[in-house]
Amino acid sequence: MAGIDVARPARDAAPVACVLGEIDLVRALALAGIRSAVIAPPGDFTRFSRTARVAFDWIDPWRFPDRLVQRMLEFGREQPEKPVLFYDGDWDLLVISRQRERLGEAFRFVVPERDLVERLVDKARFQELARDHDLPVPPAVQRLPAKDSADVPLHFPVVVKPLIRQEETWRPLTRAKSIHAASPSELETLWPSFADAGFDVLVQESIPGPESAIESYHAYVDAHGETVAEFTGRKLRTYPASYGYSTALVITQAEDVAHLGRDITRRLDLRGVAKLDFKRAASGRLFLLEINARFNLWHHPGAKAGVNIPALVYQDLVGLPRGVIGPARPGVRWVSPWRDAVAAHDPRRGREAVAGQYPHRPALPALAERRRRGRLAKAGSPYLRFALVEAAQHARRRSSPDHDRYLRLRARLGASRAKLPIARLIAHRAYHLLRQTELSVA
Repeated sequence: MAGIDVARPARDAAPVACVLGEIDLVRALALAGIRSAVIAPPGDFTRFSRTARVAFDWIDPWRFPDRLVQRMLEFGREQPEKPVLFYDGDWDLLVISRQRERLGEAFRFVVPERDLVERLVDKARFQELARDHDLPVPPAVQRLPAKDSADVPLHFPVVVKPLIRQEETWRPLTRAKSIHAASPSELETLWPSFADAGFDVLVQESIPGPESAIESYHAYVDAHGETVAEFTGRKLRTYPASYGYSTALVITQAEDVAHLGRDITRRLDLRGVAKLDFKRAASGRLFLLEINARFNLWHHPGAKAGVNIPALVYQDLVGLPRGVIGPARPGVRWVSPWRDAVAAHDPRRGREAVAGQYPHRPALPALAERRRRGRLAKAGSPYLRFALVEAAQHARRRSSPDHDRYLRLRARLGASRAKLPIARLIAHRAYHLLRQTELSVA
């Protein structure tokens, strides 16, 4: 099947891609021969990519937006050619949108119209946008739990989510993106926790069904309103099992998802890149959950499937020919091995949900809980040992599914030795996961 005929720029002459994002975005660009300069925290995977160099250490766009913009401008002005800017976080998107004139002096980038960005990111304003354009979103209401009651005019079950998610304030409440309430009494029980957090929330009717019922439409719409490239996909698993972060997903060829996605982007007159998340109800009807107007991890398997959206954006902004763009090849899968091992064995998911996908299911819980002592064995490849220990560093971050385990180990063993049991656990998970052809990105 035809794919993208990507022009490979000369390494020294072409503008660098400045990536304010994660490793999958760097990998998508690397597939097109595009080198990256990454803005990443110390120890982050992106810093170790063979196709990337470090621009500077990550600066929190939520806490220090002005500092981040100033540092970006300094970096951009130092380059012989204006870099092409890529970003994959909500707060990154907000900073770039709000400072588009300043950043445009030193960078090339795509971003939707300013007011549209604000209405897409803020979940309460997104509900208003949906009403204005008759978008198929589940009913929802905004509440300030510190002042408002838990009485909401909605059908239960419901989900509660922050208007704009910030890990530092939301993570103390849950590891998931949203919190489920099956009944008014359950919401009433949860309400004091939201009140103590002190921020507004959106309470929305829940669409029954697993996370694998969430399908997405991905598109790049150029400055003239032409849909340059598109593909669809579906989640396979998340961690946590409900309302969690993607750990495994697959590229699909869902015509109804693509048709509705195109229709919505045209109604909104959206320009740039976008991911539209839908949940398919038991009836087959698609409900729009959110629109993310930024780059994301889906662009890596999308590129493997033949539709490299980051590369196309780069080509347009630099002035290179687009080449041939073919339909995405369905069946390409992406997986985060260490997260997906935890997700697949999450007891809340149930044994039937992973039947046939992980034949070694009984082994991993035992391995995960086994008390192991001593040093990491010196046998085998030193490069693999290095990679495992570097991967274990991620457990120090709150977003890691192994963060709680790391904290317990650190209290008992110390920060340096706590990485070793995590490295062993990753090795065991990877061994079982890599035996499964389903998990290959190909």
